Amino acid sequence: MYDAILTSPSRFRLPPLSSRSLRLSRFDSKNPSSSCLASVSTSGRLSKAIVAATAACSGVEEAPRPENRAEFDDDAPTSIELIPIASEEQFDRIIAEAQQLEESVIVLWMAHWCRKCIYLKPKLEKLAADYYPRLRFYCVDVNTVSQRLVSRAGITRMPTVQLWYDSRRQAEVIGGHKAWLIVDDVRKMIENDD
Repeated sequence: MYDAILTSPSRFRLPPLSSRSLRLSRFDSKNPSSSCLASVSTSGRLSKAIVAATAACSGVEEAPRPENRAEFDDDAPTSIELIPIASEEQFDRIIAEAQQLEESVIVLWMAHWCRKCIYLKPKLEKLAADYYPRLRFYCVDVNTVSQRLVSRAGITRMPTVQLWYDSRRQAEVIGGHKAWLIVDDVRKMIENDD
């Protein structure tokens, strides 16, 4: 059982989480009688426990589950490794398959020496789990593929995250700021594509 202190309905501090139990408490110094303690144990992912405990402490009802979001499925992965693209031929094949299936593809263009790319990749792997299996995520190390592919994709800075649909680049996010800001922009890019 882990304790978390809720400082507002949407902000709380958590210790490292390895258990599927959570006790969430909120203390209101101005009105101690409104303090709340919620204990939640789940057999699914811990995020459900956080949502339920936050709802219990904030006095609002739990939001309904999104229909196509994997984050609320008990068997859904928490992270999905980005599939590496190692050649221009593989890239063309992936884009052609996505066009046939009428699916979008997310591609992270990165370099193994780029610190921002290294920080961003695991966060995108968690985002990939949110959209699994509806959307596939790939990564390309610009140092291992032909420069022609990099130029064709219009990559000028790294990390760059692109949304491809119908064999064309539909949108992109060029990373130059914090990884969580880039992930938020990528999520908006995906939602705008729907």
